[in-house]
Amino acid sequence: MKIAIMGYGTIGSGVMEVLKTNGGVIASRVGEPIEVKKVLDLRDFEGDPVQPLVVHDYMDIVNDDEIVMVVETMGGVEPAYTFVKAMLEKGKAVTTSNKALVADKGAELLRIAAECGTNFMFEASVGGGIPIIRTILACLTGDVIEEITGIVNGTTNYMMTKMMREGSDFDAVLKEAQANGYAEKDPTADIEGLDACRKIAILTSIVAGAQVDYEDIPTEGISKITQTDILYANKMHRMIKLLADSKAVGDTYSCRVAPFLVAQEHPLYAVNDVFNAVFVKGNMLGESMYYGSGAGSLPTASAVVGDLVRMAKHLDRVIPIEWREEKVVLADEKEQRYAHFIRSTADKKAIETAFAQVDFIDAGVEGEIGFVTPVMSEREFDKCAASLGEGAVVGHIRIA
Repeated sequence: MKIAIMGYGTIGSGVMEVLKTNGGVIASRVGEPIEVKKVLDLRDFEGDPVQPLVVHDYMDIVNDDEIVMVVETMGGVEPAYTFVKAMLEKGKAVTTSNKALVADKGAELLRIAAECGTNFMFEASVGGGIPIIRTILACLTGDVIEEITGIVNGTTNYMMTKMMREGSDFDAVLKEAQANGYAEKDPTADIEGLDACRKIAILTSIVAGAQVDYEDIPTEGISKITQTDILYANKMHRMIKLLADSKAVGDTYSCRVAPFLVAQEHPLYAVNDVFNAVFVKGNMLGESMYYGSGAGSLPTASAVVGDLVRMAKHLDRVIPIEWREEKVVLADEKEQRYAHFIRSTADKKAIETAFAQVDFIDAGVEGEIGFVTPVMSEREFDKCAASLGEGAVVGHIRIA
């Protein structure tokens, strides 16, 4: 069975390695071997065994009738969208690890795939090596999913773990993450929460069966977290985690990506380093959690090859995935309710006047006061915080 790989970077080369290392097992599960016939990339790879397979024009793959499945690991929306659309319209099944493409064009590409009698799959786009999409679509189909909360970005989880454990500051940990290959040269998508935002948009779209636009999800990253925040977190025996959160609210969903203070009893508290985890609450199953390597060449490639095997066993029929292009209008973000940890330069009397009953946290920091508010709506919080006066709030983290 002939396939092509578009994009021979970290993930694309990982797919090649998985197919080579586990080729015998994969062949027995598919019923025949899977062979990479072409690799699309702008570059050449002189001296690499892949070089004879390299092509530079995606139409070489489109027009090759022997190729029945395509792996897209290029990243970004364009030209990936143009290439994937062309493959689907030609009847070739496609799997991708590209969360930007799936978040932006997933519903449309699923429709095109169904119209052309083929499949579009994207397990690796959310949890890396964690099979969360297939779990929701195939294993939890008897449940109404009420909540999904995840640590879905290995870079930020690694950074927060290092900051919490070692007391390192943000810039130093970021440089270390980049040196270890955990963070890109331009880390904006990770540290500002954009990567996690796209992933929770994909998961919510699958649960909702319709399009959740990631631009509609309020998103904050970890770039404002300081060692003073860490000091208070340790005092409260909590960990700071970048969480991507989605909850069913009536006939819609309420979503947010932000740093949260997580208590020891929370299932995500002990998820550290580059590991990811997704917590799911169903109305029948109750609570469950899915944990594993959320990034990296081979874990992500493993999820891609899992899609290949499934598509290979269903070349003659469409695997239904409900994700309509109709847009979901999310619940008002200002109605979301949390307790909040605040660092403020105001005095205790002003704080109690603004927020009524609060719990003060003494971490020995001069010139400011730390406290935890009652659970309140975002709208109520904004009003109370504003009443302290301009510049009085010097730090703010929600509490999970």
